[in-house]
Amino acid sequence: MAGHQLILAAVTVAELRYGGLVAGWGDQRRQRLEESIAATTVVPVSDALLTTAAELRHACRQVGHALHEPVHANDLWIAASAVHIGAPLVTADAVFDGVPGLTLYR
Repeated sequence: MAGHQLILAAVTVAELRYGGLVAGWGDQRRQRLEESIAATTVVPVSDALLTTAAELRHACRQVGHALHEPVHANDLWIAASAVHIGAPLVTADAVFDGVPGLTLYR
């Protein structure tokens, strides 16, 4: 992805940190993770993002897309973050296929 800015959803940062804790990473490895996170842009949680998430969940519900279901809450936040900033989502996860207003990059 040379020449492109890496942007992370806030929930992705939480998932990365949780994964490191569950995996028992030591201080040095968790510090490298923090340095990697610091080298990106994290989409800030704002009132506008909250509205986007609510609207996207509703749109998904209307078309019968699984992203509106509680089990996909973190995926919804990831998709909403991309929609909110108008960026494509880089993913290999099929749960994002067909999300209204979401552009995917594979």
